[in-house]
Amino acid sequence: MPLTETRLRALKPKDKPYKVADDRGLYIEVSPAGGKLWRFRYRIGPVEKKLSIGAYPEISLKQARQTAYEARHKIASGGDPAMEKRKQKIRAEFLSAQTFEAVAREYIDQMMVQSGRADATIVKANFFLEQLVDAIGSRPIDEIEPFEVLAPLKRLEAKGKHETAKKTRSFASRVFRYGVATTRCKGDPTSMLRGALITPKAKHYAAILEPKELGGLLRAIQDYTGNFITRYALLIAPHVFVRPGELRHAEWKEIDLEEGVWRIPEGKMKSRRPHAVPLSKQVIAYLKQLAEMVGTEGYVFPSARASVRPMSENTLNAAFRRMGFTKDEVTAHGLRATASTMLNESGLWNPDAIERGLAHGDSNAVRGVYHRGKHWDERVRMAQWWSDYLDTIREGGKVIKGAFAGRG
Repeated sequence: MPLTETRLRALKPKDKPYKVADDRGLYIEVSPAGGKLWRFRYRIGPVEKKLSIGAYPEISLKQARQTAYEARHKIASGGDPAMEKRKQKIRAEFLSAQTFEAVAREYIDQMMVQSGRADATIVKANFFLEQLVDAIGSRPIDEIEPFEVLAPLKRLEAKGKHETAKKTRSFASRVFRYGVATTRCKGDPTSMLRGALITPKAKHYAAILEPKELGGLLRAIQDYTGNFITRYALLIAPHVFVRPGELRHAEWKEIDLEEGVWRIPEGKMKSRRPHAVPLSKQVIAYLKQLAEMVGTEGYVFPSARASVRPMSENTLNAAFRRMGFTKDEVTAHGLRATASTMLNESGLWNPDAIERGLAHGDSNAVRGVYHRGKHWDERVRMAQWWSDYLDTIREGGKVIKGAFAGRG
């Protein structure tokens, strides 16, 4: 006889567990302590199995029958309700241990550290993670809602840190997408936050764009009396117009002084493509002088504190400040804009050659030899012309008038 709510309430405990059937495999088991547990009995082939449904009265008779009904449908279509429930439980336990912080640190280690990303990039990633840890660090990554991520981002905005908020959201997005790829979460909740943050104003690195002012900077560098390695980095930086991070991480094994080329591997480039820098006679001379003092092992510009690490990120800008130049006048990164502007104003060089010299738009990601690309010969001539020009304006000589002569 099928069960009723009245019969269920009347069931009393006995010395041993006993079962009372309802219908088509559903029954309730009463324990000696008085607990009443719903179970559903079924067969997969010759094997009898049981599905635990829950306790009465938390699970009512109607709910237990509905669960049993759904289980019969799964069995009819080839499923196994107990096995599926077990998988769901295992997955739930797995996901509860997959917190945002744990997945983020795994992402930083496996996708950034082990792939050879620059030290500065790793430091920034950890910084962005710290902005999120208090709010969502201990939350299972699969349960995080968009508003939970928005809250710490809005706190950053309230402090006027609009760029940090934007980059922190971008970092969180990469972590969630990594979580999706590794089956720890189903989606990226930050995708819904686009447009929710204030768009920071474009920030341009301060750069000297007038030849006479550049001449003054070059003379100040020539007279720099600080750390000698810093001085050589300052002397070379205006000539090669690479990014400051690429300069800091230069290694002697990448530089061929005989051939006059610096081959930067893809792992050190923002574009993630290998890049070659033609070296002028002046740059080669500076490097030879430096090599006589420090040797040709490891970093070209090592840290003053530990030779196994490169020069710190702020060294060149700090040197500019000691020389009396403000952050609104010149930055290490701004030297690229200086070179780009003046080379274009000279009218002597193909704009594409200038762009390639800046490592912009080099679509050929795989080359057997780094420097056999288009415009290489012109870039070699341009590098030497640029170094000669820097020497000229350092001595107070003729400056570019923007005549736009025929290209060399």
